[in-house]
Amino acid sequence: MCTVIIRVPQRDGDPVRLLAVRDEDPSRPWNPLGPWWDARPEIVGVRDARAGGAWLAADGPAGRLAVLLNRADVTDRPESELVSRGSVVLDAVAGRAPAGDPRTHGFNLVDVHGSHARVTTWDGAGLTTEQLSPGTHMIAHDGVDDPATARIARWLGEFADTALADGPEWWMPWLAVLERSASLPSDDDRAIIRDNRRHGYPTLSLLACVAEIAPGAADVHYGELRTPGVWNRIDLS
Repeated sequence: MCTVIIRVPQRDGDPVRLLAVRDEDPSRPWNPLGPWWDARPEIVGVRDARAGGAWLAADGPAGRLAVLLNRADVTDRPESELVSRGSVVLDAVAGRAPAGDPRTHGFNLVDVHGSHARVTTWDGAGLTTEQLSPGTHMIAHDGVDDPATARIARWLGEFADTALADGPEWWMPWLAVLERSASLPSDDDRAIIRDNRRHGYPTLSLLACVAEIAPGAADVHYGELRTPGVWNRIDLS
C-alpha cells in the first residue's frame, strides 16, 4: 500500500518531480538506493534483496524512473507460476513496458521518461495504461487520483496546492505536507505514513524517495524511517 505523489510539468523539457513512500513487510530485506545490478551499472535503485528486483529504479543518462505499487488482483495462477513484481521496474527503466499477461500479482507501475509520466495497471485480468496530464497526481493501491482512497481524498489537494522550493532541496515543502499527514494515527485510512496490520497486511511505511526526472537526467534521493510506520524527519541524502 505504497503512496506516490507526482507533478508532471506543463512544458516539455521541464522536470517531473516525485515523492514515493514505500510500505513493505519490515522482515523482508532490502538494499538502499544504489547501483546493485552489475550487468546494468547505469541503474540505481532500491533493491529487493530476496528476489533481486527493484521497488524503485532510475537510469539517469536515459532520464527514466519507475516505481511500483502493489494492488489487489484476480489472478488464478498458482504462486509457483508467478514472478516478482520487481522485474517489472527494471524492465520499465530499460524502456520495456509491461505487455500481454504479466506473470505477477497486481500492480500500479509509475513510469517516467523525460518530462512525461504514465501509470500502467495490472489487476490479473487486464492491463491498462494512463498517460498523466500536467499537474499533480497521487497513486496508491487503486486508480490514479482515486477519491475513494481515503489518503488521496485527504491529501491530494494539499500536495497540489503546495509550491515546491527553488534550489537543490525542492522537495522540502512536500515533506512538510508529509509531516503534517503523520499527525494521523498510522492505521488511519487517511494516513500516508502507515501501519497496515490492522487492515490485514504485514506492511508498514519504511522509507521515502524523492526524484527529479528530465530529458537525459534523473536525480534520486533516499531516506529511511528509524522505526517502521513512525514518522521522523527524513534525511534525503
